[in-house]
Order: sequence, then C-alpha cells, then structure tokens
Amino acid sequence: MNFSNFDLNLLRVLDALLREQNVSRAAERLSLSQPAVSNALGRLRELLGDPLLVRVGRRMQPTPRALALEAPIRSALRQLEQSLSAGETFEPGESRQRFCIAVTDYVELVCMPRLLERISHKAPGIGIDIRHLSPSLPMEALDKGELDLVLGRFDEMPARFARHHWMSETLKLAVHRDHPLLRQGNLDLDTFLRLRHLWVHGGQTRGMVDQWLGEQGLSRQILYTTPNYLQAAHIVAGSELAAVLPTALARHFATLLPLQLFDLPFTLGPFHLEVVSLAQRQRDAALQWLIEEIVAVAG
Repeated sequence: MNFSNFDLNLLRVLDALLREQNVSRAAERLSLSQPAVSNALGRLRELLGDPLLVRVGRRMQPTPRALALEAPIRSALRQLEQSLSAGETFEPGESRQRFCIAVTDYVELVCMPRLLERISHKAPGIGIDIRHLSPSLPMEALDKGELDLVLGRFDEMPARFARHHWMSETLKLAVHRDHPLLRQGNLDLDTFLRLRHLWVHGGQTRGMVDQWLGEQGLSRQILYTTPNYLQAAHIVAGSELAAVLPTALARHFATLLPLQLFDLPFTLGPFHLEVVSLAQRQRDAALQWLIEEIVAVAG
C-alpha cells in the first residue's frame, strides 16, 4: 500500500465503524450518508486487503486485522485532534460534549449527584455516560477511547495513565439497628469475629479487612458475597448480617435504613480513590476541566 496516496479521512470512517459495528449508525455518527460510508468501507477493504468487518446477523463483526488497527488508529486520531485544538479555549457553557466514566455503584452514589449539581449551572449541555467499573483498571477501554475517565481505587498502573487523587475514605461496620450481638452498643474484636458477615468483593480475592485478619492469624465468617455496595446496605438492613462499608456510603444509608454504624475494632487506615485518564490527554482542555470539577466535588 502506498501511504502517500492514502485518504486519511478513511481512518475516521473505520474508527466509527469499529465503534458502532453498524453502517447506518456509523454514518449517523459521522454526519454522512449510508452509501458514502459503505463506499468508504469498500475502499478500505481494497487498500488494506482485508474485509475488516463481516456481517454476523445484524452486526458487523471486526476481523482480527481490524481489531489490531483499532487502538493505534483511535490514538492517532485523538492526538491529531488534540494537536489541532491546542491553544483553543474550552467554554463549558457552550459545550455539548459527552464523557464516558467508569465507576462502582458506591462512587456513583457519593460523587455523581454532587458533580451533576455542580456542572449543571456551568455546563448545562455536557452529558455523562456511566459504565460499571470492573475490579481492575480497564486499560484497553481507555486506550481505545471508549472511556474518558475511570474513578476508583487502584494500585500500580502503567506510565501512560495519569492519576489525580480524588478522595481518601475509611471503613465502618454496618448492622441492623436491633442486632442481637450489638444491643449494648459495643464492638470489640471478639464480637466482630462472632458476627456473620456480608462481603462486597468487587471482584477481589481478599479485601483490606480479611488481609489484616489473616496477618493476625484470624478469620471471619462470610456467609454472603455481592459485587454491589448499594444492595449490601439494604440486605444488612433486612437481616442479621454485618457488612464493612465505606464510611460515606454507610452514613448515607444510616439516615435511610434501620442501620447502626461502628468503628472497626482494629486500625486499617484509609484507602484512596483516584481519577485516572490517559496521560496523552492532559492537553485535552475539556477533559481536564471535568477532572478539576470531579476533584472539587470531594473538597
């Protein structure tokens, strides 16, 4: 293939087709006609010597060759966009951008209502799409541009990602207000170990509490596990199970449900939540503005 004769506009079409996996939706995304996108796909197939997308039912399934091109093409288009827009000012009040953010249900509850209230006056046209956050950093989705930001708790991550501290959080034990083991209102380690526990695992094999207990040669009885923090609070309120929950979440539900909260009978220290994005997008004025607004929400 002679790259000097390659129409770079075709890369935008391929990017849209890989995102939508549908010719009509790709045409709508690009503000082009369906025949124009179909014609561009034909040219791409001829130039690259590969079908790129093949029809499977109502979807267009990418070939291995197309999947290998997806991340590099998306990255190149993003860098071109950022370079061309460098120096431009971002006007929140006039923006109609949509941002895609991955969070847990807990973070969505404690962050998004305050964020929406904050930006509704400054940037009423901005939209936010929330995706469920898996236990590990969704690096591929960030690389491909499927996600703009991730908000959660992570350990090590590659240097191509930028991280901003958002909030430090502690843990509380939540039980039903009339729990038979805690009617006296005292929680010591022995009572903690006698409780029957619910654990919000988030896909982890071991959390902070069980790691500390294991280091002491101790363990607790976990009878129920769930990936959902919000469901955990309701289950605890309707049973004799106990759950260790983030403090902000526990306090929120203690005002709504028949729960009582206790400090843990051992010291774990805080855990830290961060806003994560691609480092190469630090010149993206709109994205950096949103990060600043998220950080300010926790202040």
